[in-house]
Amino acid sequence: MRNSQPGPYKGGAAIEGTGFALMFDIKWIRENPQAFDAGLARRGLSPVTPALLALDARRREKQTLSQDIQARRNKLAKEIGAAKGQGQDVTALLAQVARDKDVQTEAEADAKRAVDELDRALFMHPNLPAADVPDGLDETANRELRSWGEKPRFDFAPKPHFAIGEGLGLMDFESAAKMSGARFVVLKGALARLERALGAFMLDLHGREFGYTEVSPPILVRDTALLATGQLPKFGDDLFRTTADLWLIPTAEVSLTNLVADTIVYEDELPFRFTALTPCFRSEAGAAGKDTRGMIRQHQFSKVELVSVTRPEDSEAEHERMTGCAEEVLKRLGVPHRVVVLSTGDMGFSARKTYDIEVWLPGEGRYREISSCSNCGDFQARRMQARCRTTSGKGTRFVHTLNGSGLAVGRTLITLLENGQRADGSVVVPAALRPYMGGVESIGGA
Repeated sequence: MRNSQPGPYKGGAAIEGTGFALMFDIKWIRENPQAFDAGLARRGLSPVTPALLALDARRREKQTLSQDIQARRNKLAKEIGAAKGQGQDVTALLAQVARDKDVQTEAEADAKRAVDELDRALFMHPNLPAADVPDGLDETANRELRSWGEKPRFDFAPKPHFAIGEGLGLMDFESAAKMSGARFVVLKGALARLERALGAFMLDLHGREFGYTEVSPPILVRDTALLATGQLPKFGDDLFRTTADLWLIPTAEVSLTNLVADTIVYEDELPFRFTALTPCFRSEAGAAGKDTRGMIRQHQFSKVELVSVTRPEDSEAEHERMTGCAEEVLKRLGVPHRVVVLSTGDMGFSARKTYDIEVWLPGEGRYREISSCSNCGDFQARRMQARCRTTSGKGTRFVHTLNGSGLAVGRTLITLLENGQRADGSVVVPAALRPYMGGVESIGGA
């Protein structure tokens, strides 16, 4: 395997020919240039509408010219037919048709160049934040909404997860580093079983109780799938790419959301709710020096993903519902946590609003993110051309897409180790997981 180094993914042919301004409504930008730039400013970005509108004006001008010439050519074709019928010389008319064809070809080529330039420019800009998202430069502006559970109290100094796992002899970073390098781990015995149990428990909860359809999707995808969900072209350095030019998914959001790419569904079929447990792969190019010990930030990890596809008017309620489903996993496991709404400077590229769920880690003495639940509005749907049709069949509109971790399995395992640790080095297995662990109530100890 090789990642996308050196340099970010350039886009190239994968963007060209994908269609005109898929990720933003250019008509809305023309009519609301100040609002568009204000949205970008909330993201800490400079105004761009003058350049975008210049490209759009060029596109419309050349497309109009092409249409006018085509109308003239159609008229000339009739005149030529009539003249030939009367035995008249049509040499001049044919010469005019040839000249018009050349001008039209150039106008169409110029219009396509403008479309491609506009698409490339818009592909690099993030989704605009929702009105109720707090403004801020980074995570310090995030706002806590609620918390749940009591933080555990210990009569000993709580250990970080890697010390617990290594003390049990079931978490091996050294062997992983020999075969794969940094940011990998080998789990053994009861911890390997605990990881498997967590994934099965989460899938069962989301499938049986919350109505998500379980999916086993591809974990290798094409450029277009990552373009659709917003990982490309800007974040190629954070991904792993194979020598066959397929990409390892950084999250099952990519595979699940693309299930509706290039489709039109009836509104009464929505919402679609999908869940999947997959391995995920991230190069962590932007995390040099961060969380180098332990399992917090790895190149390979397992995650249960939640994806919803809704009517536009339903996405805000679905966002609250999805976040509640992810929270319920932690409640069933008895893990103290809190929910925060991310600021404009801390949100992901495709999101218009994001809730993070953060768990308490006694070994670190702080909260750490375990799930991000995001409402992307129609941002991804425009990129992938996913629409819904009213039951009357009159017209279509873009669907809204949402995604969330339900949950990151490795980080949940970390959470259980740190919150369930005992002085003798053993760890309590939550009651909800014991049926998946053959009735085992604790790991390690005397």
